[in-house]
Amino acid sequence: MARYTGPRDKISRRFGIPIFGPSKYLERKNYPPGTHGPRARRKHTDYALALMEKQKLRFHYGLMEKQFRAIYDKARRHRGVTGEIMLQLLECRLDNVVYRLGFGATRAQARQMVSHGHVTVNGGKMTISSYSASINDVIEVKDRSASRQLATRNLEYSTSRVVPEWLQLEKDAFRGTIMRMPTRDEIQPIADEQTIVEFYSR
Repeated sequence: MARYTGPRDKISRRFGIPIFGPSKYLERKNYPPGTHGPRARRKHTDYALALMEKQKLRFHYGLMEKQFRAIYDKARRHRGVTGEIMLQLLECRLDNVVYRLGFGATRAQARQMVSHGHVTVNGGKMTISSYSASINDVIEVKDRSASRQLATRNLEYSTSRVVPEWLQLEKDAFRGTIMRMPTRDEIQPIADEQTIVEFYSR
């Protein structure tokens, strides 16, 4: 399974926001990486700005370019606002749902939990992190000690995160249900999705 394995703090510094979650390194060095320090950089072109928006969202969800482009293409084929549908498809990826429920401390860890067989969907084993969950799908941590212990630690670690209203969490049962599709306001994207749509539409 292809994934980004490079330096994460450098990516966050490049965009000036904590792409992968809170970063003390970014707080200390809140300027782009490079040998010249925090000196002013030249103005970006419109293309460069659009590319940065796309890269921010792609890194945020931990996808490679081919995967991210496939999400956009799928959204474009749906009726409705392409940008918002793209965000919904990203949010409803199984690894992201596991993260949102608190079973995974990070999206990367949630993806690993799925691929290692710790998660079931509607009672059946599911090891595909890109699985697109639907309304009424039930996501549950497998009923075995190793899986439940891992989820318990992550739930304790994730207490500061609020489970979004489009998900229903049954914490004691290690189970979550997708009640409806998330709205853009609930997703609160870190990038301008319309700019990304225009970038791919060129």
